[in-house]
Amino acid sequence: MINFLKTIFKDANQKAVEKLLPLLALVNEREGFLTELDDQGIKSKSLELKKRVESGEPLDGVLPEAFAMVREAAKRTLNQRHFDSQVLGGIVLSQGKIAEMKTGEGKTLAATMPAYLHGLTGKGVHIVTVNDYLAQRDTVWMGQIYHFLGLKIGCLVHENSFLYDPDWKATKQEDVERDELASFKVFHDFLRPATRAEVYQADIVYGTNHQFGFDYLRDNLAYRKENLAQRELYFAIIDEVDSILIDEARTPLIISTPDVDAAKVYREFARVTPRLNPEKDIRFS
Repeated sequence: MINFLKTIFKDANQKAVEKLLPLLALVNEREGFLTELDDQGIKSKSLELKKRVESGEPLDGVLPEAFAMVREAAKRTLNQRHFDSQVLGGIVLSQGKIAEMKTGEGKTLAATMPAYLHGLTGKGVHIVTVNDYLAQRDTVWMGQIYHFLGLKIGCLVHENSFLYDPDWKATKQEDVERDELASFKVFHDFLRPATRAEVYQADIVYGTNHQFGFDYLRDNLAYRKENLAQRELYFAIIDEVDSILIDEARTPLIISTPDVDAAKVYREFARVTPRLNPEKDIRFS
């Protein structure tokens, strides 16, 4: 009886998913055309798509082609093909909504589709992860897809910033230091050091909420435009949204530095104040 009622009265999630099925069908249809192209043909198509978007073509109109292109690039670089459920999750994320996916359904791969779509605008996409480990891992892992399609990828971690470069190899000394820390060499292979300003100019940037947040605060303390790192904020994809926007949001981001100039002023006031005459030198208003 309950199953029968569910077929009649569908829940909101089911209705929302059914509305996306026509878009999914278009993505699957476009994929068939792309499989016939060689690697250079895919890259040319991606460049052509980027020019169309930068010329003002709406993202909704290019979504099926863009998603199909990411799926094809993932097959050729990672030997992984997005499942239909991942495509549906990517569509939801591209619309600025929350997509809930079960553990093991491939959230990291699903996020590549909306990241690429909005990355075509050239305005910059932030992918917010929960720790530096994931930020570096996903940059190296998913960066292969974006690089194949002609986009620039960056990564922000504590006190360091990198650009994805498939030709970059970590030095031997760096390898020794990381071995002592029991970390993975792959993190710094393909991650070329760059300034934070350079990383923020990339089409897609991976980092933690703390890195993005503190960079925002530092920019608001800058006195000159050339000292700014971030550019105008555009689009972000947040992993573990409940953790970052609820749990992590309870901890404020605070930048504190010693104020040497203020200390000098206080000492001067402390020196002068005892010499003041309350009758002549002080006026209350």
